[in-house]
Amino acid sequence: MPLVRNPILPGFNPDPSVLRVGEDYYIATSTFEWYPGVQIHHSKDLANWELIIRPLNRKSQLDMRGDPDSCGIWAPCLTHDGEKFWLVYTDVKRKDGSFKDTHNYIVSAPTIEGPWSDPVYINSSGFDPSLFHDEDGKKWFVNMLWDHRRRPQLFEGIALQQWDPVSGKLIGPRKNIYEGTDLALVEGPHLYKRNGWYYLLTAEGGTGYEHAVTFARSKDIWGPYETHPDKHILTSKDHPHTALQRAGHGDFVETPDGKTYLVHLTGRPTTQLRRCVLGRETAIQEAYWKDDWLYVKDGPVPSLWVDLPAARNEDAYWEEKKYTFENGLHKDFQWLRTPETERIFSTDNGKLTLFGRESIGSWFEQALVARRQNHFSYDAETVIDFSPEDERQFAGLTAYYCRYNFFYLIVSAHSDGQRELLIMASEASWPVGDLRLPAVGESEQPSLKIPNEGKVKLKVTVRGKALQFWYALEGEEEYKKIGPVFDGSIVSDECGGHQKHGSFTGAFVGVAASDLNGLGKAATFDHFVYKPVKHESDRYEI
Repeated sequence: MPLVRNPILPGFNPDPSVLRVGEDYYIATSTFEWYPGVQIHHSKDLANWELIIRPLNRKSQLDMRGDPDSCGIWAPCLTHDGEKFWLVYTDVKRKDGSFKDTHNYIVSAPTIEGPWSDPVYINSSGFDPSLFHDEDGKKWFVNMLWDHRRRPQLFEGIALQQWDPVSGKLIGPRKNIYEGTDLALVEGPHLYKRNGWYYLLTAEGGTGYEHAVTFARSKDIWGPYETHPDKHILTSKDHPHTALQRAGHGDFVETPDGKTYLVHLTGRPTTQLRRCVLGRETAIQEAYWKDDWLYVKDGPVPSLWVDLPAARNEDAYWEEKKYTFENGLHKDFQWLRTPETERIFSTDNGKLTLFGRESIGSWFEQALVARRQNHFSYDAETVIDFSPEDERQFAGLTAYYCRYNFFYLIVSAHSDGQRELLIMASEASWPVGDLRLPAVGESEQPSLKIPNEGKVKLKVTVRGKALQFWYALEGEEEYKKIGPVFDGSIVSDECGGHQKHGSFTGAFVGVAASDLNGLGKAATFDHFVYKPVKHESDRYEI
């Protein structure tokens, strides 16, 4: 079989849940504050995947306005009971501190394309829920439990309770069936049945560099569950120099010919500071059964290369994409939090028009449309038509992680109405070393005056951690540099503004517009280009 390089879903695609229905494979991944919610990819061969739907795509299903960064949709679980698809997920409204507001829901659909139902609320006792369909027709809801009283350990264990799809409610007793191992932070449960055994696969160690996949089994669904002889069947925590770090949060699938594969979360850190710019990605490992226990081939350390039934289409991976908007917004793009898209963008005229709303750092309503950074090095460019009246109206090109970490080349105006180019960036993003930090109390960053009429070309180039902005005025062919070379590795999980291992998404690149005058000033973008670049610094990609 061909050797395929991990990850199979590069860029921000964490917490994979894998499913096979006939000859078709599906993987559902977390989307956090990005709308629409949940990404579902499809494959016929486990190597080549296509995004086919984001099922949580209307207001009656999902409204994340006010959800903080790295909250929103966590750890979906996709299953099929022989008749229809089921999707279980958490909408996190608060995550930092002692309390977590983690609302768990279930939706269903007759086909993967939908229509997907409105959500049924289940509980808020913990996150990372899953749904297990037993052989006798019973459905079981499994999720981790959060106990705000316990210090410093707030993760209480894995809860099991029967769920009635007719009433839409949990019924019968609830039991904590597994408290995890000494690695702690047990979460991400998936329940299976095979050869008379119930198997419980969990994530432990947090989603950082101590992450792991733990496996346990029992003859009775209520337990007790015996932990795997090796405890953790997949982890890179004891191997800090392997290519795939942060390995954990897994799920497994069996092929029609009886092979078993484990999909899992992973990260590929760059720079000496071990920053995961591409966020948490989805990788795959071949596994096998021995004595009714699951083992990862050559594990427990994850492999960069894996045998799969088919080769990956490398040409498609490195393909330049030029997006136009005559047929609406391409599926590669997402926006933040709001289901009311008509308030933030339109493609009615064959171009992408953003209506300026709140700042780029808002948790409520911001006009920001972007796609994932799927490569360590890339070029992105656009053409903007925008006539701001003052400094409170601005729009442009952004490399974005969250409200705390972004780079933003904008067209704005001085208070006298003179149009200008300006680089805005979160405080931690300003370059260090040979480049001057803004002085304390400095009220303005350097700006470049430009004509008040005419379109402007905006471009960003990323080569490993080096990020540079460029521009060209209407009628000019050559781009000119603007601003310093920034440390682009800032747009990473490790710099997301939360406590250690508390940021969960990945880098995006796209366009945004703000109008703090409250007028919804429009900025129009002709097209958007994303061009992957092979670069010598990307040792795990070329």
